[in-house]
Amino acid sequence: MKAAVLIQRWYRRYMARLEMRRRYTWNIFQSIEYAGEQDQLQLSSFFSFMLDNFTQLNGNGPDLISQLLDPVVDPWLDRETCYNMIPVPELYTGPRLSFPLSVSDTNALLSAFKEQQTLHARYVLQLLCETKKLLKQMPNITHLSTSYTNEITICGDLHGRLDDLLLIFYKNGLPSAETPYVFNGDFVDRGKKSIEVVILLFAYLLLYPDYMHLNRGNHEDHIMNLRYGFTKEVMQKHKAHGREILQLFQDVFSLLPVATVIDGKILIVHGGISDQTDLDFLSSIERHKVSGNKQTSNQRSDSSPQTLTEQMYNFTSLDILWSDPKTQKGCSPNTFRGGGCYFGPDITQRLLLQHGLQLLIRSHECKQEGYELCHGGQVITIFSASNYYEEGSNRGAYIKVGRELVPRFYQYQVSRTTRKLTLTQRVRAAEGSALKALKEKLFSHRSDISFSGSVSVSEWAQVLESVLRLDLPWRTLRPHLARLAPDGSVDYQSCFEDMESGISLPQVTSNLAETLFRYRTDIEIIFNIIDKDHSGLISVEEFRHTWRLFSAHLGVDIDDSAIDDLARSIDFNKDGSIDFTEFLEAFRVVHKLDSKDQQLNGKMDGDKYL
Repeated sequence: MKAAVLIQRWYRRYMARLEMRRRYTWNIFQSIEYAGEQDQLQLSSFFSFMLDNFTQLNGNGPDLISQLLDPVVDPWLDRETCYNMIPVPELYTGPRLSFPLSVSDTNALLSAFKEQQTLHARYVLQLLCETKKLLKQMPNITHLSTSYTNEITICGDLHGRLDDLLLIFYKNGLPSAETPYVFNGDFVDRGKKSIEVVILLFAYLLLYPDYMHLNRGNHEDHIMNLRYGFTKEVMQKHKAHGREILQLFQDVFSLLPVATVIDGKILIVHGGISDQTDLDFLSSIERHKVSGNKQTSNQRSDSSPQTLTEQMYNFTSLDILWSDPKTQKGCSPNTFRGGGCYFGPDITQRLLLQHGLQLLIRSHECKQEGYELCHGGQVITIFSASNYYEEGSNRGAYIKVGRELVPRFYQYQVSRTTRKLTLTQRVRAAEGSALKALKEKLFSHRSDISFSGSVSVSEWAQVLESVLRLDLPWRTLRPHLARLAPDGSVDYQSCFEDMESGISLPQVTSNLAETLFRYRTDIEIIFNIIDKDHSGLISVEEFRHTWRLFSAHLGVDIDDSAIDDLARSIDFNKDGSIDFTEFLEAFRVVHKLDSKDQQLNGKMDGDKYL
């Protein structure tokens, strides 16, 4: 009997520790994700800074400004049948679509994408042109009725997870008159199959415009796509016509409806609401004239002033796409994300009463179970990308709503390996990935959090939080991040023992190197915007001007000669151009243990053939 009690106590303690690890792993992932979105706002304010200061800093300003902020409109794309000018070779074995689309076309797309095939650029462009024509006819807010169908299925963020979309279709049925869908934004970015996901969604929209409904998310935006992967994915899969495809995607994204209402009772938006949200006003605006990125509440992509109506729409759409619910009453700026707001239960209740609604369904936040209820059940978050942060990190889910308007939840988890792992193994794998990302964050801020002499655990935790602002349990995490010295103080340098830079550039000063590490993603976005033909090359002069502006905006004290030396050193073949992909590789954090594992695996693979 005693043995059974002891085992039971041990098991409870063990599960409690495991749950603690699972929770702080989740907190790390989510905090770093939202910190990245704050960086996006920082980048947006840099564009404003360029508009205000470029002329003073450099006489050649307007040319680079136009490259960064003004999309080049290709007259070729204005032709109704521009895609007909692209030949499809006889050797192409993928789907050959005919318009208007039929069920055989969507079935062909499903089969092709399951087999890792890529749709030819000609058909991608034609599908986007047809989608653009259809969306132009649609209202800002889509109104649906359950009187014509048994149930409506509502899905949240997919983020380029094709396996999740295919699993939803397998479990719930393909879109049709009998199985209508609402997909609530964030179809692209982060995942590796964003093109396939969004092409399937657009194809079913064209096939069943009355039964397939799409809301816009905050990631249906070209600036977000530059940071989070969709732009790169398009250019890798469609090198010859990637620029034209991206431009059409940008047009189509701007035309997506921003909300759906079911039976006049259920409001579906991607992010949330604020105390300024007015659905009647939102219905009346020409949505395609304003970007969905959070930078638009501060500036436009041209120098002309906004009208009051456009400014109001910017703030309203910002809230719709970016906001998150909170337990406290009221409405306040969403400082954690850097855009939108936090809205409390009183804000929810006020909007529902104002418009005769009874439920708000939103997405935008990853939830461990795929969904979550708050505000007394009046707000539901639905998230459909399983394994979002790491294999086994979360389930995906979708909602079904019938005529009684009572939501029913369906959960799933796409996994080829998770089922084979124990709970402990799943937690350990996710924890390892989270800690690795956190250490990289520490590495890029190491000068800001350096200490002189010994430092107590309490001081160490306070400094890390004041610099990184991730709201993490640093004391709990300390054993995974840094050793203790014999006197009980924190050995700060032990945080970085297993990390180093990607490539050694001796001519780069430590101050410049750390700035490049910290803002690597922002610099990559800026370079990608300058690189209009996506060749991977920019001129030395463009590099100099852009970096001087960026360092001035950040208030980083870096001598111009250091930037010039860096520019010359990375113009490897002295042709006046910089391969910025190779350049940025030098400022990637490399984990030494990973490198050793790769070397060992490489040696073992090589031994197989000896």
